[in-house]
This record gives sequence, structure tokens and C-alpha cells, in this order.
Amino acid sequence: MNWELKLLSKLVALDTDSTKRSNYSECAELIKDEAEGCGFAARICDAKRLAEDGKPRPNVVVDLEAGARQTLIIATHYDVVPAGGGWRRQPFKLTVEGERAYGRGANDDKSGIVAALSAMRDLRRLAESKVNVRLLATCDEETGGKLGAGYLAEREKIRGNAVLVVDASRDLIVGASGIVFGKIIVKGKQGHAGYPHRAKNAITYALPFLQDMEKFARIREKHLSFLKAPRGEPKEHLWGRFSITMLRAGEKENIIPGEVEARFDMRLVPEEGTRGAIDELKDYFGRAKIRNQVDARLLITTKQPGYYTRPDHKFVGNFQKVFPEEPSAMLGGNDGRFFTARGIPAISFGTGRKECNVHGKDEFVYLDDIELVKHTIYNLCANWEDV
Repeated sequence: MNWELKLLSKLVALDTDSTKRSNYSECAELIKDEAEGCGFAARICDAKRLAEDGKPRPNVVVDLEAGARQTLIIATHYDVVPAGGGWRRQPFKLTVEGERAYGRGANDDKSGIVAALSAMRDLRRLAESKVNVRLLATCDEETGGKLGAGYLAEREKIRGNAVLVVDASRDLIVGASGIVFGKIIVKGKQGHAGYPHRAKNAITYALPFLQDMEKFARIREKHLSFLKAPRGEPKEHLWGRFSITMLRAGEKENIIPGEVEARFDMRLVPEEGTRGAIDELKDYFGRAKIRNQVDARLLITTKQPGYYTRPDHKFVGNFQKVFPEEPSAMLGGNDGRFFTARGIPAISFGTGRKECNVHGKDEFVYLDDIELVKHTIYNLCANWEDV
């Protein structure tokens, strides 16, 4: 795996932090240069003009033309979450120890880029692909993907007959969860901590109210998908979820806070609409306000539907011929939604495992899993049947 590890090392060395949008242009140019060095046509589509911060949003498109009737899109991303602290190894230097390669993005999702480009390299060399292949290495996936895969699908009109999202676990994933983010704001009355009787501490009101809101998770859990959950999860079928994930209150020790802001993450099963889920949340929120006698507001900041591809779709059958596995759905979301919204079937497959510390310290990828994804892509294309 000399070529693959060299490329992965170069990619990991670039801190493509999705919050800072750092090194995006450098990473895109690197991928483009590597693709062109392999003999592929490659171009960069930059969504900078649509970015509120004015920073570049380069997305790389690499084409393998096989003279086929159909085109398979392979979707990957090069942005990563912040490294954070507590690493035992340098996050932006690829460290290979035995069968593991450590580094931020080594798994999510720079290994996907490496595996896909390596498979395309072999397909071109051996001229065995029965489908045209279009690799997308995009930005901003970790922050919603609107200026990444969304831009390519909506503005650049990137189209194909099927999409393989190489950003998942080593399972056959045919669906992804929908996402709703929002804020809960609890009001009190700010005042001097020396005179608490003249104020209304928003924290005092917020704590029991937020505990009540946490119980909404039990209602979400009753929403079960017709699609199974991945292996090893606590439920057989994918289920709805609700979690309070952030809390902010107070300015100084001697000031009683007049406001508490909590943020939440609500997950929808793939076939569930965002409108119905939000209405259900609003109904519970209203009743919880009455029960707890609080002044509170609910704000929805993000809503992103899930998606699924029918398990009996021919594209799924094509994949099962080279990777025999029962279809399931993922608990997270991914960029496949931008293409399924346009009628293009999508499935996901990747190098992820539970123990690989994705989004955590000392993230790593198994070298064997890079090979597995590479060979699966190769065999899928070499044995393609029109969908």
C-alpha cells in the first residue's frame, strides 16, 4: 500500500478544519494533482461566491470515462472536525502502527478518498470498468455539505445513475437519518447575586424543564424504521432520537442569569418527514412549558431530511454481488441526500468501525479496511450491470 499510504499521509498533514475552513484550497489542489498524475481529467468547482464568510469552498471532480452507458458517482469529503486535545499521537502526521494508521481524518473521510482513487487507478490501468466513474472530493460535509456535495448537485448539475457514498461503516447502508437542530431558550430575570429575591434565576427554572424535555427521547424512540439498524446496535430497526447537547448560562459569578440557552439534536428515521417530527416536538414542548410553568421559546435552526434507497433496487443488488450483506440504515446523516432528492439512488459504505475513534482523539483506520473498500469499489465497477 505504498501509494495509498503516501497519499493518505499528504492528506492528513493538511488540517482541513471544517469550522475554520483551513487548507481547503491546498487539499483540493493536492487531490486534483494526484488524480491528474494518475491520468484522469480533474477539475475544481469552487462555491466561494455563495459562502457567507467569503472563504474558498473548492470541490474536486475526477472523471474516469469507460465509454459506458451509465455513470457511478463516488462521494467523499476532505474536511474534518477539529482535532481537539488529548492525543497520544500527532493529529496531523500520519502514524502507522501495525495494521492501524492514526491521524485526524485518517478514517473520516480521507481514507475514503484514497480507496476510491486507488480503485479508479487500477480500473483505468486494467481497462475493466463497465461503468463511468465520477469521484467527488468535497468540502463542508461535517457542517451540512451545502457548499460541498450540495453545490455540485444543485449548481453544477452533477448527475449519475447511482451514488456510492464512501463515508460510513463497513456495512451495506441504504438509508441515513434525518437531522433537526435547534435551541431552547428559558427566560428569567437578571439581577445581582447579593439580592437574589429581586431576580428570577433562569437556571433554577431551566433545570427541571430541560429534564422534562429529555424525556421526549422516549417518544422519539417509538419511531422505528422499516430498515434495520447496523450490526451491534441496541435495537433491531433504526429508531428516532433526541438529545440535549449544549448548555449556556451566566456571565459572571455575581450576576444571576436571566436566560439559559440549550441546544438539541433530534434524529429522524430515514422515511420520516421533518415537518411531522418538528410538530411532535413543538406539541411536547408546549405541554412541558405548562407543566413546569416556565417562559421558554423553541427555535429550529437546521432541518435536514433523511433518505433511503429501496433494498430491492438493482443498484443494491449490484453491490450485494460483490459484498454480500443485509441492507441497513445509518444513525447519522450524509451527503447522499443531495442526490436522492434528485431521484438518484444512493448507498453508503466505508472504512468506519466503532473502535476507530472517528471524531475523537487518536482517530485511526485499519489498513485492511482501506484495501477492502478499494477492492469493493473495483469489483462493483468491473461487474456493473445497468440499474
